Amino acid sequence: MAICLLLLATATARAGSPTVLVLSWDGVKPGYIDRAPTPGLDRLRREGTEAERLVPVFPSSTFPVHVSLATGTFTDRHGIVGNVFRDRERGLFRYSNDASWIEAEPIWAAAERQGVRAAVFFWVGSETDWRGTGATYRRAPFDGSVPESEKVDQILAWIDLPESERPRLILSWWHGCDEVGHRGGPDGRRIAGQLASQDRELVRLLDGLDARDAWDDTTLLIVSDHGMAAVNEPIELRKTLQEGGVQADIINGGGMARVYLRHERDRAKALELLSAVPGVKAYAAESLPGRLRAYHPRRAGDIVVLTEPPRVFGRPSRSERMLGPIARRFGLSRGAHGFDPELPEMGAIFMAIGRGVPVGEQIGPQRAVDVAPTIARLLGIDPPSHAEGRPIRGLGPGSEAERLR
Repeated sequence: MAICLLLLATATARAGSPTVLVLSWDGVKPGYIDRAPTPGLDRLRREGTEAERLVPVFPSSTFPVHVSLATGTFTDRHGIVGNVFRDRERGLFRYSNDASWIEAEPIWAAAERQGVRAAVFFWVGSETDWRGTGATYRRAPFDGSVPESEKVDQILAWIDLPESERPRLILSWWHGCDEVGHRGGPDGRRIAGQLASQDRELVRLLDGLDARDAWDDTTLLIVSDHGMAAVNEPIELRKTLQEGGVQADIINGGGMARVYLRHERDRAKALELLSAVPGVKAYAAESLPGRLRAYHPRRAGDIVVLTEPPRVFGRPSRSERMLGPIARRFGLSRGAHGFDPELPEMGAIFMAIGRGVPVGEQIGPQRAVDVAPTIARLLGIDPPSHAEGRPIRGLGPGSEAERLR
């Protein structure tokens, strides 16, 4: 009798207290999901909602997109314009998790500001407070060797906390398929095995939520930050500029590169030299296409250079120097991202299951900047203060399909 009363009290405490879990699977593209047995993802497809693809922001790289997923805005507003970049006043940013670099409010700070406790197990910018506000629970410092099994254990432990301590927003970065995609390309043989290993831990999480009867108040979102393109034609911009007598620092980012000139007087010459390189487009940073929302006055650099697959910026690897023409002839490639987010190869995933999610629904392409406003709607709070995205249509308590559960 006492056990029954305890279970009833727990269910009552949960009522009206929605919880949102967000997992980011790095570098997973929609086409990967059918390559391996994935009972966890299959369940999300069957019992939840799946988007055709999630369109990242520019550049389509891990740090910029993760910050857009969390803030609901673009790189020109939140300021994380690459995995690596230079701020004219502050200096070099290099894979930093210090929130002071972020110029827009993340969802965990917005939640805490509105009285909703948050927990983060690895996410870009989560390791320090954002302007005085941070997640109640956070794992730091980042450690890429931490397995997903440990993340699942911690997520379930957070969910098991008493109501007065339990977070209602939980975010976690997972390895996804990024590393194997870079090494062997998006068509590599290791993609299937890596995806299956991620899915096994997803099944553990789903089973844990089932055992806790959590679905009446819990929504699980699975997203990724970008896709992956096959590349086998490296482009060395530094050599081009040096041969033309232009001194510059170059930060390569897959399908894009930022050029920081040593002398402003060289801008016109640098643009001329770079524009002559086959397969690239060079822009003065302030003249980037507006649709990319990528110009930041202190961080964009002087010139931004774009290309498309199979080209990629950077020095060729040893094997590419030795086998370049042969590798291209036989279709051997590695993987890269950072390209125009509208390219199909850059498409990411978006899947959802649980409270407020229609069952068995397939929806069209969605945007990374719409994820944070969607989380906010599911939690019943206002979106982050700088968000420009909008909640994904059809997701949220009271949707017709959701009522049919």
